[in-house]
Amino acid sequence: MLEKIAKLQILTVGLLIVITILLSTKTIVTTFSGNTIAVTGSAYEIVKSDKGSLSFNINVKRINKNEAYKALQSQIKIVEKYLADKGITSIEQKTVNGYYNYKRDEKTGAYTNIPESYNLSQPIRISSDNVEKIKNISNDITGLISQGIDINVYDVSYDYSKLPELKVSLLEKASLDAKARAESMLKATHNKVGNVQSIRMGVYQITPVDSTAVSDMGINDSSTIDKKVTAVANISYKVK
Repeated sequence: MLEKIAKLQILTVGLLIVITILLSTKTIVTTFSGNTIAVTGSAYEIVKSDKGSLSFNINVKRINKNEAYKALQSQIKIVEKYLADKGITSIEQKTVNGYYNYKRDEKTGAYTNIPESYNLSQPIRISSDNVEKIKNISNDITGLISQGIDINVYDVSYDYSKLPELKVSLLEKASLDAKARAESMLKATHNKVGNVQSIRMGVYQITPVDSTAVSDMGINDSSTIDKKVTAVANISYKVK
């Protein structure tokens, strides 16, 4: 009789343990299926700029405004011929900047109201779809100094005209990459990627090809012809 009671107690305890395990497992599964997984996907593409521009100034200094103006016009003609010989047709002359230089008092060194000379500066911007041509000119144009041209090159820029379309394409690829990452991480736990809970587009990083720089504000490099355009997508999925 006692032996039967002992077997019954063991059986009862065993059933309770099984039930407890099942209930515990069910609780874990329910909690896990209600969780989300947040992943970051990325995609990039190397592109070649298809438009370039170069900005520079022609500077003259003469004894008065009239002489400065005549000298500037003469130098502009020399520069325009140089650019025409290089095949540049898009030339933009911006507003001329001018100012007087005043004499100093010989005793005090303070500036007087007597003009000593006049400076004129002509900003010019050129552009072309031939980026290599712009690059060559940016390296060569200061050679005009040997012809008496006071020229300062201060900005060369290379841009990719199809960037808007590329950004859309890369964002799609970055989103697919995010899903693939989520699937890979969940595979080991025998779970699957469910519906998207949230999605946020990261900033674009447009950098030189060999650069590893990133910025929370995004980077928009215009100093190099070849660029690396990177898109990022931050996506949260429901786990099922």
